[in-house]
Amino acid sequence: MEPDIITANTKELSEDEKDKLQEQNKRMVSEFKAKQLEIDAQRHWDLFYKRNETRFFKDRHWTTREFQELLGTAQGEKRSLLEVGCGVGNLVYPLLEEQLKEERQEGFYFYACDFSPRAVEFVRANELYDTKHITAFQCDITTQQVHEHIAENSLDVCTMIFVLSAIHPDKFSQVLQNLWKLLKPGGIVLFRDYGLYDMAQLRFKPGHKIAENLYMRQDGTRSYYFEQEQLAQLFSSQGFQVLNNNYVHRRTLNLKEGIDVPRIFLQGKFSKPLDES
Repeated sequence: MEPDIITANTKELSEDEKDKLQEQNKRMVSEFKAKQLEIDAQRHWDLFYKRNETRFFKDRHWTTREFQELLGTAQGEKRSLLEVGCGVGNLVYPLLEEQLKEERQEGFYFYACDFSPRAVEFVRANELYDTKHITAFQCDITTQQVHEHIAENSLDVCTMIFVLSAIHPDKFSQVLQNLWKLLKPGGIVLFRDYGLYDMAQLRFKPGHKIAENLYMRQDGTRSYYFEQEQLAQLFSSQGFQVLNNNYVHRRTLNLKEGIDVPRIFLQGKFSKPLDES
């Protein structure tokens, strides 16, 4: 693994990469198919977890390295955290496990929600699941459902790790409006997702592109690739302050095994101002 490169600059495409993006435009996903993907979005994610169960995603032990806000506080106060799109709990359970191991009284009360009912079942089936520490529930974060479970102005932290990219761009603003309402003044959104011109975006063949930077995977789930200025504008338009917002260029290189995997993510921190006026 080579050191990450953190930059505000968009990747410069080679002529070959430009040709690949042009090829994608030759056969787009039909309007009928695109609408059907939106209608069936929950079913596709439920089938994803039916096939993969808890095996697909690795536990995200890297999150405390990237986001210091996930570590305990010096004041020893109890805070509250919502993981949006929790999947099977790959983020919350490593954090909870560390908290319990150190017998810390401070730390977080965890909320975990996902679009897929099956994913939430896996979270609840974990041996660490205890409503003294964590509450998991199914909801569509693009609707008002989340407010049935969490009070407004009550959260310290919201995490969105590879989640917003699975949602249709038309609904991005509604998602952020919901997070704004849930967060306390001074609360923060921790964000990581696919960046513009990531390797996965360039690999899509004709027939998979739905709209600009939005694609359909083989299994019917969707993936959006974010541009830095666009993401900053998206959060700013909902009242958030942009604390941090950069591309992360990550390259896994193993010459012996012939592995060279360049990835581009977009990582940011966005806060709800203490003074909302």
